[in-house]
Amino acid sequence: MSAKRSGVPRPLKKAEFEIQFGTSQAEKGWKDLLATTRNSVVDAWDFLTKTPLEESAKNHQLKGELSTITHKGGTFGRWQHELPGGARLWFYVDGQTVCLVDVHTHHPNATK
Repeated sequence: MSAKRSGVPRPLKKAEFEIQFGTSQAEKGWKDLLATTRNSVVDAWDFLTKTPLEESAKNHQLKGELSTITHKGGTFGRWQHELPGGARLWFYVDGQTVCLVDVHTHHPNATK
């Protein structure tokens, strides 16, 4: 008889950011992306835990009315991280926490 094994959560360095789900939609979308584009999601995880506010062609603050979000009593800059195939992660950073608020499995209509 073997004991049930559980997964080991990826540890973070002290300077890294923690990632949390801010909405149930983000959690569902994350699971959907993992099922279809696991390697890209792992790369996004690595980026977001290390440098979530680094501006690049694939990681940037949204513009216009999408540029900020009010969530859990605060107002934050809303960022987008682009994955291959059009998938998008929308998030904000609060201290050392990256809060995923929308996970799109394809390019969202709001930014077309």
